[in-house]
Amino acid sequence: MEWQAYFAILLTFATLLTLVFTRVSPHLAMMGALALLSASGVLTASEALAGFSNSGLATVAAMFIVATGIYSTGGIDMLVNRWLGQPKTIRGAQLRLCLPVVLLSGFLNNTPVVATLIPAVSAWARKLGFASSKLMIPLSYAAIMGGTLTLIGTSTNLVVNSLYQEITGRPGFSLFAIGMIGLPASLVGLGFVLWLFPRWLPDRRGDQPFGDVREFTLEVAVAHDGPLVGKTVEEAGLRQLVKIYLVEIIREDAVITAVPSEEHLHGGDRLVFAGNTEAISDLLRIRGIVPVSGEERPALSQEREERRLIEAALSPHSDCVGKTIRDSRFRDRYGAVILAVARGGERVSGNQGTIRLRAGDTLLLEARPAFVTRQRYNKDFLIINDLEQEQPRHDRAYLAWGILLAVVVAATTEMLSMLNAALLGAGAMLATGCCSLNQAHKSLDFNVLITIGASFALGAALAKTGVAGEIANGVLLASMGKAWLALVLAYATVSLLTELINNNAAAILMLPIVLEISRKAGLPAEPFVFAVMMAASASFATPIGYQTNLMVFAPGGYRARDFLRVGAPMNIVIGVVSLSVILLIWPLA
Repeated sequence: MEWQAYFAILLTFATLLTLVFTRVSPHLAMMGALALLSASGVLTASEALAGFSNSGLATVAAMFIVATGIYSTGGIDMLVNRWLGQPKTIRGAQLRLCLPVVLLSGFLNNTPVVATLIPAVSAWARKLGFASSKLMIPLSYAAIMGGTLTLIGTSTNLVVNSLYQEITGRPGFSLFAIGMIGLPASLVGLGFVLWLFPRWLPDRRGDQPFGDVREFTLEVAVAHDGPLVGKTVEEAGLRQLVKIYLVEIIREDAVITAVPSEEHLHGGDRLVFAGNTEAISDLLRIRGIVPVSGEERPALSQEREERRLIEAALSPHSDCVGKTIRDSRFRDRYGAVILAVARGGERVSGNQGTIRLRAGDTLLLEARPAFVTRQRYNKDFLIINDLEQEQPRHDRAYLAWGILLAVVVAATTEMLSMLNAALLGAGAMLATGCCSLNQAHKSLDFNVLITIGASFALGAALAKTGVAGEIANGVLLASMGKAWLALVLAYATVSLLTELINNNAAAILMLPIVLEISRKAGLPAEPFVFAVMMAASASFATPIGYQTNLMVFAPGGYRARDFLRVGAPMNIVIGVVSLSVILLIWPLA
């Protein structure tokens, strides 16, 4: 091998290690790899940027908008609410929840489906008297399994199909081609969930880390004739407190949230602090601070137009991950204040400012109402509670479903290519007002799109420099001439990578390698391609392995071991079924 091959190997390992052991976002890591491959001459500029002109990438973007049209018209709620009903058992509730989610996720992006259902399922669980922890993981797993039913069920399928066409020059797969593997895997997986998960999943019915505001807030008042009147918050020494920090000021009938340091204090102001409530004695030692009446209701339990209480899970993409609350400058960055932090279903106690934030932490925030609008599509947060939002256009829900059906029919009958069907569907959603231009723009997950486009560069480098061929030789040697074992090794590698890095990146990196394996062994490429699709989607064992797992992590009150306990067996079950069906359809000899 020449130096270009060794450079491609080194860069691939460096990128993978960066994604696994650092908090660098996948799109930044992949763009960095793309830049180095282009600058070093391993790839030409057109080769390095080819991923961004890939038809699969454009199809993914268009399907984001189609899914937003269904979401914005309340189409998901309309369908699911008719299915949920009043089951008497946990198993019955899981069945009623999982069936429609599997079907929905076969045609819509998983994220809006799960985001829509989290608050609905939480309310449904309370109504039935069930623990949310019995339903949230099944919700996420059902969405993941549904993505394996069609090529548009997940972005990974679309991208792999498009890359397969580019590398081999062959026609791509039909819309339901992967369904012959995904459907049996989903049925067995659903049976596995219904059989064992009612017993395996924890019952955390009583875990309400943010149940009583008195546990994490304290209130005092500014004496009317005291020395603090007229001083700013900074001058009064209320910004440098160690164990607590000022959240809001209640002044007559008004509320000042996310209080700036320059705010002047008035006599009679009611000050709400968050943090270690044992610090009340230290606070009352400040001259000019007096206790409030013990008979008054806690300020945060009173509804105010100027204030919103929001539960939001912290995304791995947030710059605050790994920093303390104080060092993250959360108030300045987001215009919101952290009242409390929950981790693993339990509230984190101690000095609030020194709590080091982690991905998946649930934050109880106080913010102005505009925060919800600004952050709903921000990748720093997964907003998980039932928030005020734009009123769905219910009168256009059937129209939105009709547009999606037309996209599916056009792609299935090959009246249009998948790309053109998706583009026309996105245009129809906009033209009919099923979603607004602003909603369409915000629905485009540019981090995902950039990661996909940039990942093509590493895959192309591995193929061009001959590294893919050498790895293929190694896999064939390890499989001892047994074609089925080569397929199993390929599936296991993709599955492991998917748990550690972005699933799209894992699939794009491995596709050139598995195509080389099939070519060198004289085997059909299709079983290896479908194995990559299935393995990249089957990510159940960790909360960060798949976006929907992280979304349900906090609402279900889960701990990481809960996912490992039920997800690792789920990975094995789906893997065994997928490989068995593939080998049944394509007997590799």
